[in-house]
Amino acid sequence: MVPFRFQFFGLLEKQHVSRHGMKASVSEHQPTSWSSFYFDLQILVFLFPAGLYFCFSGLTDANIFIILYGVLSIYFAGVMVRLMLVLAPVMCIVSGIAASSLLNLHVRDIEPRPDKPDRRTKRHENNLVFRTEVGVIFMAILSTLFVSYVFHCTWVTSEAYSSPSIVLSARAQDGARIIFDDFREAYTWLKMNTPEDAKVMSWWDYGYQITAMANRTVIVDNNTWNNTHISRVGQAMASTEDRAYEIMRELDVDYVLVIFGGLVGYSSDDINKFLWMVRIGGSTERGAHIREADYYTPAGEFRVDADGSQTLLNCLMYKLSYYKFGLVFTEGSRPSGFDRVRGAEIGNKEFHLDVLEEAYTTEHWLVRIYKVKPLPNRGN
Repeated sequence: MVPFRFQFFGLLEKQHVSRHGMKASVSEHQPTSWSSFYFDLQILVFLFPAGLYFCFSGLTDANIFIILYGVLSIYFAGVMVRLMLVLAPVMCIVSGIAASSLLNLHVRDIEPRPDKPDRRTKRHENNLVFRTEVGVIFMAILSTLFVSYVFHCTWVTSEAYSSPSIVLSARAQDGARIIFDDFREAYTWLKMNTPEDAKVMSWWDYGYQITAMANRTVIVDNNTWNNTHISRVGQAMASTEDRAYEIMRELDVDYVLVIFGGLVGYSSDDINKFLWMVRIGGSTERGAHIREADYYTPAGEFRVDADGSQTLLNCLMYKLSYYKFGLVFTEGSRPSGFDRVRGAEIGNKEFHLDVLEEAYTTEHWLVRIYKVKPLPNRGN
């Protein structure tokens, strides 16, 4: 379980999360971008301030509660993206108050009024006609926005929030849906082709999936909160093969699993997460040799091409991700070894693995599994 202390301070102070590398590496703990607010809420983003205004206009106990709930929720959602779930209910309530109040204002202008015997000036009659037209136009615009919001919510639900995380889908240029089932493919291979007591080392994001679907022991998983323990995995990934081998033998690792998206353009792969492994790996005393600056170019860029840092181009994670990738042509007009995610030709193509051997790579290269060589096979 996540310590309550972290949850509490993480909500009150944005910088608290960034100071704890392991917690900050979780994507759900990142601050929410404005694009995410609009993607999830659409027109509610604009109706929310209007709803707060109407709540302030008629202060009651209920309205004061809604104001406090809304203001605190939008602050917390800005601190941590996962708290959009807390913001959603009050966003609907406050936006509903705004929509209802605005409709009431304009509906009164277009309601037919009974003729009265009093004399009305022509100017007053023109003003009533103008207000009626404005009311009709406003209701038409608001109704159109509501209809578009329904379609937007339906699309977001079906496309963005209804796909399981282990089965990925994409659209081809002709509009056809492409399914990437590499995760289940890899976990099935692990379950069917490795000993029951085999231990798998991967980044902690995939720990639960490996345990549940492959029924294999993992070194770290989603419930690992021992910073020293998880840093050892980060140190192994960020070190050279020889130093990583010492760590893997210490942890009694049999297989190493990495996620690689350079072939199909899957951006949530381990190369894009690698700097978190470096930061967490170097955050403990035993990881003093891991320095984040060593993985950048002199200009401060994180690059995988020929201009990339030699420390990066020779670390274990780089080699496990790009092993034999230098022979693959991903796009017709590009050289071999072109990484679609990073948009660059990899800088280290001619290398061989010494301490590990490739055991299995899925159809789209999304999941790559390597077996750790035993000591006798290394000539020791």
